[in-house]
Amino acid sequence: MNSPKILVVEDDKAVRNLIAITLQIRNYKYILSDSGESALLEFASEHPDVILLDLGLPDIDGMEVIQKIREKSQIPIIILSARGEESDKVAALDAGADDYLTKPFSVEELLARLRVALRRTEYIWNSDAKNNHIFENGDLKIDYASSCVTLKGEEIHLTPIEYKILNLLSKNIGKILTHTYLTREIWGSAFDSDVASLRVFMANLRKKIEPEKSGVSYIQTHVGIGYRMMKIEKSD
Repeated sequence: MNSPKILVVEDDKAVRNLIAITLQIRNYKYILSDSGESALLEFASEHPDVILLDLGLPDIDGMEVIQKIREKSQIPIIILSARGEESDKVAALDAGADDYLTKPFSVEELLARLRVALRRTEYIWNSDAKNNHIFENGDLKIDYASSCVTLKGEEIHLTPIEYKILNLLSKNIGKILTHTYLTREIWGSAFDSDVASLRVFMANLRKKIEPEKSGVSYIQTHVGIGYRMMKIEKSD
């Protein structure tokens, strides 16, 4: 990917300038916006690769901005917000955000989350270009057409639920999927018992695709929120 373009939507001038300087030093292109309406206009005209979005905007709430963008695009959206409650994070992620950073945050953490989002963008582009039914991440390979999963060339036998979880995570690589999203997609509901069952199935899935000796973690747990599949480099 050539120099990525980042849309920064933040009404706090000091925070906005800090982010701009950080991106400039790392040679990222960026567009600055201080309101929801201007952000939607910049999104439509500038076609950014990633959006950094504050929820507390002066005109329209950031949640509405997420929803409007999701009607048109799957561009990665990273929330930057002072709203630190777990319920706020889950609501934003369920609305379509990819990631959530609570203010105050460190510059290094922001850059790390940005790199994850850009890898997701690159994966989406490459997948669209290939237009095939094969997913590859590190030593993990999924043939969606045959529902076959292999690790280092060896077939892994998954239960139907385990395969469905893996399918959802792989097709949203780099994005945090909440417990609510996963349980609704798998069982059509989001009761506490479904979340408890999800944890059991997730633990079993991880044992199969993340052997202890490999030291590789394909699935990242976000306590109280959900799970995300990370992009892994292929081993030698």
